[in-house]
Amino acid sequence: MQDRPTAMAEADAFLDDHPDLVSIDMLIPDMSGILRGKQLVRDTIGKLYTEGVRLPASNYMLDWTGRSVPPIGYGTQDGDPDWYCMAVPGTLKLAPWAKRKTAQVLTSMVDENGNPHFADPRHLVTKAMEPLAALGLTPVVAIEYEFYLIDQKAAAKGHIRPAGSPVSGWRPTTTNVYSHDDLADFSDLFAEIHEACALQDIPAETFVAEYAPGQFEINILHSTDALQACDNAILLERCIREVARRHGIIATFMAKPFIEQTGSGLHVHVSLIDGDGNNVFTGPMDETLKRPISDTMRHAIGGVVETLPEGMAIFAPNANSYRRLMPGAYAPVNTHWGGDNRTLCIRIPPSDEKAVRLEHRASGADANPYLVTAAVLAGIHHGISNKITPPPPVIGDAAEVDGIELPGRWESALERFRQAEVLPKYLGEEYCKCYYGCRKYEADNFHAHIDPLEYQWYLRTA
Repeated sequence: MQDRPTAMAEADAFLDDHPDLVSIDMLIPDMSGILRGKQLVRDTIGKLYTEGVRLPASNYMLDWTGRSVPPIGYGTQDGDPDWYCMAVPGTLKLAPWAKRKTAQVLTSMVDENGNPHFADPRHLVTKAMEPLAALGLTPVVAIEYEFYLIDQKAAAKGHIRPAGSPVSGWRPTTTNVYSHDDLADFSDLFAEIHEACALQDIPAETFVAEYAPGQFEINILHSTDALQACDNAILLERCIREVARRHGIIATFMAKPFIEQTGSGLHVHVSLIDGDGNNVFTGPMDETLKRPISDTMRHAIGGVVETLPEGMAIFAPNANSYRRLMPGAYAPVNTHWGGDNRTLCIRIPPSDEKAVRLEHRASGADANPYLVTAAVLAGIHHGISNKITPPPPVIGDAAEVDGIELPGRWESALERFRQAEVLPKYLGEEYCKCYYGCRKYEADNFHAHIDPLEYQWYLRTA
């Protein structure tokens, strides 16, 4: 599949540096952002760099529980054929949380001619970058994750609550945003995450205690390679989960694990630079926003705003996702945009002129970072190429200002995605058809179960 001497150089050097390596985790990000794949023994690593390791291509199109989805026509319907998993250069790293010496590597599927699979989320990011590249523009992307640390022993018994401090035994019960005490309570865990990120070249910048007990946020340094930014995000998520597991704690990226607390978001920051490295979002000072923004940035925002409703099935991909989208919880409920205001869907954070950017705040932490980024880049190009003027910016609580509401329920978001007119041009008609089919199948199965609340409300009165 590839030229062996060139492709194997990375693997050979890695094996030479780690003669006691036992195994390699082969990672494939699926439609939901769940990492699937195989664990290979040391001696088989060469296949990932030459002929490829075979795996059913339906792995890209499973529902959240890992089931095949008959209605979309892939999996059981087409015989579930194998494709070839090839290593992503630069992602072969040690997995320091493993008990035995283990490495991990991201992979992408290709056919026998080396063509990428249409449903590979990494391929979709590449596709979304191409129209911008044709304009001579390169996206600069940074991704932020919010997550909760959950008591693993209590969860095993059906009680979901924040993890207690391994240091003091104290279990957080109040909002203590930006507290150093909360960070100190999990200092060993966060230190291991820092060390693992450094070992894996994941540029994690800052850790903060967020706006709910047991909730934290980690920011990743921006990258001029949008695909690498997404790779860093998915690998950071795995790193956080695995280090937490090592400490007997669950790290969850559910959008809303506690109905009474704020949800967890996945925020994507994007700017655009031209061939000379100039930020094309920078322009004259806007006195309303107090930001130096260009017409190009306004058009980009116009495109993102216009595509927000049809993209919500990506930004909020499952039943729990929609519990996050409520007023007063620092999560958007409409398509408003503006300046330094966290109630907005599209925010322009404070920065110097070189770093002027938009922050996309619609997505939950449960969303697939590849799909989110691809959809945001699609909206940006759509806005720039069609010179779309956004509505006026909003000041104050965006939930109190009339505007276009985001789909607030899973079914309405799926129907809006099914009718999408812009995103299929960037993600592909077939991919959008499959994504809708998978999520609709999952939604139908989710609603086929009776919730205990239904018995409480209806058993004796209906």
